[in-house]
Amino acid sequence: MFTPRAVSSIATMPTNISPPPTPPSRDERRFEPIYSPCEWIERYRPGGYHPVHLGDTFSDRRYKVLRKLGEGSFSTVWWAHDLKEAKYVVLKILISDPAYSTEETQILHHIFQASPTQASRHVTKFLDSFDHEGPNGLHKCLVFEAMGPNVNRMVRELPEFKPRTSDMRIRYPPHMAKSILKQSLQALAFLHGNGIAHGDFQPGNILFALDNIDSKTEESLRQEESVEADSISPPVTRRDGKQDRWAPRYLCISQPLTAFTNHSKDIRAKLSDMGGAYYFTRPPIKPLIPVGLRAPELILTGEINNIFDIWSFGCLLFEVVTGMRLFLPWAGLYGARQNRMTFIYSNFQLCLDLCPTNCINTGKRLRSTLLRNVNCSILNQATVPVGGN
Repeated sequence: MFTPRAVSSIATMPTNISPPPTPPSRDERRFEPIYSPCEWIERYRPGGYHPVHLGDTFSDRRYKVLRKLGEGSFSTVWWAHDLKEAKYVVLKILISDPAYSTEETQILHHIFQASPTQASRHVTKFLDSFDHEGPNGLHKCLVFEAMGPNVNRMVRELPEFKPRTSDMRIRYPPHMAKSILKQSLQALAFLHGNGIAHGDFQPGNILFALDNIDSKTEESLRQEESVEADSISPPVTRRDGKQDRWAPRYLCISQPLTAFTNHSKDIRAKLSDMGGAYYFTRPPIKPLIPVGLRAPELILTGEINNIFDIWSFGCLLFEVVTGMRLFLPWAGLYGARQNRMTFIYSNFQLCLDLCPTNCINTGKRLRSTLLRNVNCSILNQATVPVGGN
């Protein structure tokens, strides 16, 4: 049973709690570990995530949180009921770190004002935005139309893979794969036609439409507040035994609405998460695209341009059709950027051999990292000095 808790109640919490947390070091942690498939609990600190519980309300009690849809490095995403308009929406709550800047809101306003019909067809519809003050700082909150699971999640829920056996290859049937690829490429063409790159084009940012979702009751869509049902994590506990006002009492396990998703022949899919998007004329300093989806030019030179979405689409095509990722760095290599590069390039030596020589020669991150581990003839012929960075 829900006990809705207004987010403003944090101000009434006891004062005999531990001091404001600081960003944890590698060897120091505030909390006991949580092994549920959720976001990292240590990111609940000033500059990080906003603590959310099921039943919380936002924007003068207009949006009521009903379930968790997902999380990323810079936000958590929630299913909410818009009590003013009597419809369901998606609520995206960004981290409060002042150093994190994005043109997402500006770009969304631009495309939906410039071409509202096409934008609504290809990109999740942007409905509202507001700021929310919480214990960890000021958070920008974005509201979108109600959408279903992403391409990564939905394939595992298809009826043809249930019950699942160990010898099954989990991949989309041909008619679904073609439709997903066609619609995602049309969406990409729409953005590029407006001088905008998505910047994080991947299966996790392509969402399925839902069927007649506003006719469903809150009760049927509400996430259960239960550890036993694998819906939430065990209680969040500080190692020092003190109370913590900067983190939630529990973490929610993501539960996209797969049961209400249309996966027939007439599927509809849209691009989402414009947090990494940028204007062609104003590329960012640091890309958001995962390492395994980055184009060779980006890793070699570190320079960002307006065509990297096309490389990402090629990776998407391979993954949707085969059910496997084209490039997958080992988890153990994620701690060092150079090691990630080495692993990726050891997996597409042919791509390097086909790379333009001037791209190799102007690369900023080459010989000291790659030459020892990658046997590519073009690297051996490159003119980058040994020891270059």
